[in-house]
Amino acid sequence: MKVRAVGINFADLVVRLGLYKAAKEFVGYPITPGFEVSGTVTAVGEGVQAFQAGDEVIGLTRFGGYTTEICLPESQVVRVPTGVDLLSAAGFPVVFLTAWYALSELSRPRPGSSVLVHSAAGGVGSAAVMLAKRRGCRVVGTVGSSHKVAFATECGADVVIDRSREELWSAAKRAAPGGYQAVLDANGAETLKRSYTHVRPGGHLVVYGFHNLLPRGRDRLGLFKAALGLLRTPRFNPMKMVDANVSVHAFNLSFMFQEIALLSEGMADLIGALGRGEIRLAPVTAIPFDDVREAHRLLHSGEAVGKIVLVT
Repeated sequence: MKVRAVGINFADLVVRLGLYKAAKEFVGYPITPGFEVSGTVTAVGEGVQAFQAGDEVIGLTRFGGYTTEICLPESQVVRVPTGVDLLSAAGFPVVFLTAWYALSELSRPRPGSSVLVHSAAGGVGSAAVMLAKRRGCRVVGTVGSSHKVAFATECGADVVIDRSREELWSAAKRAAPGGYQAVLDANGAETLKRSYTHVRPGGHLVVYGFHNLLPRGRDRLGLFKAALGLLRTPRFNPMKMVDANVSVHAFNLSFMFQEIALLSEGMADLIGALGRGEIRLAPVTAIPFDDVREAHRLLHSGEAVGKIVLVT
């Protein structure tokens, strides 16, 4: 397929730094990052019947997405939904599949349950807010700056906690005095321990990243802070978890390609939800393909709302 746009994800930053285990295990270095693309089919292999040249498609990749042309298995490709442009499509699969798996397969909150979503204006966070509302949940989202509050609210968050203006945990307690059925957290040591204490009995903490281990800006103490963050990362005691009746789940989407049938099921569900208007695509910030540095800087800065994509 000829690639039109490439979705940028936080994992790409970790790959670039040489710290992503899946990159070392499945590909090795040197490596081309990239987990999601959109574009146009240029040719199909023998036996492929679902697609033909000229079709606009979305592709899920295990690395290698930062490219102008790519060949993917049929099972990792879906059609671009009607009315969706290729730039928006490129930022769709990874964040929504991550949120879908966290909610539909791991935590399974019921209608009326309270769900806490960290980074609710980011890619995965905004997707999680929408999918939790789709399940009939009451959603509390956190954001790091005031300009993100409106977007988290637009995605459906019932309460948005602006960490730049109020203390996170007292606000989280006020929003759900009985605790949360599910807490989705990719921050790392900064919030994991307290997130766990806000899960109600029978509830779930879902971990899918450690974003705050990577310092922002030109921080000369970055390595020291990262090491300190690793030391501060909580170790959950199974015996205490049994007594508290709380579960901790952790996953990495790039290790799940052996479950491609499950991911395909998730994509089918999500595309159906998109077509019915139950979810909507995040706003996209488009960066020229030859300015990957700026795309990574913008994502790492925490300034962006929604998704960042590279445009070929």
